[in-house]
Amino acid sequence: MNQVIEGLLSHRSIRKFTDEKLTQEQIYTIVKSAQQASSSSNVMAYSIIGITDQKLKNELYKVSGQKHVKNNAHMFVFCGDLHRINQLASSEEKASIKENMESTEQFIVATIDAALAAQNASVAAESMGLGICYIGSLRNDINRVNELLGLPEHVIPLFGLITGYPDHKPDIKPRLPLEAIYHENKYKSYDEQYPLIEAYDNEMKSYYEHRSSNTKVDTWSDQMIRKYSKPTRMDVTPFVKSKKLNKR
Repeated sequence: MNQVIEGLLSHRSIRKFTDEKLTQEQIYTIVKSAQQASSSSNVMAYSIIGITDQKLKNELYKVSGQKHVKNNAHMFVFCGDLHRINQLASSEEKASIKENMESTEQFIVATIDAALAAQNASVAAESMGLGICYIGSLRNDINRVNELLGLPEHVIPLFGLITGYPDHKPDIKPRLPLEAIYHENKYKSYDEQYPLIEAYDNEMKSYYEHRSSNTKVDTWSDQMIRKYSKPTRMDVTPFVKSKKLNKR
């Protein structure tokens, strides 16, 4: 097993960081690594906003409610971005690209491009001995984040990625069995998946009961039912459409 795979298999989200800051070289290396991710037709339909202003971090913390959003060495916000492409077009061309620009397909392209870039950034950061944590909770108030970052039409904040030197070493959270995720040639029936999920629930119950901090009694299945029983971030849909994305 090589070092890259070892690093991937030992990933854990870090939520406590030392006070040590990242150098400009480290930041640029992470961004350059992100840029080398695969991109649909080389559209590169994303932008990365580095958050260095502590006051801005504090405001983003108010949205997310997660302390590590304000206490970290560096924060990146990954945005789906078709604004650049739209700006390339003349006023006449804008009319001709409008339907395609506002389609679900191009929204998916922007989302995937940003996610691929972010994962490259994460692997690069962890290879430097840094810890990372994705921050989807920026979408708790997506309109406020949009306002704070001054995002134009065709640009939406998707998630944050915080980095820094770890100040704790949490346990590695188990994942679903490979056989539940990997389907060969056709999708497995739920009856085939159920025993795997049941085994995973037992593993997760043991993990939560015995991990080094924040112990509790819970299972993955129970978590998922609770999560999807309560509608959340329902303002994201009208927000995305207001930015002239995913309208068609």
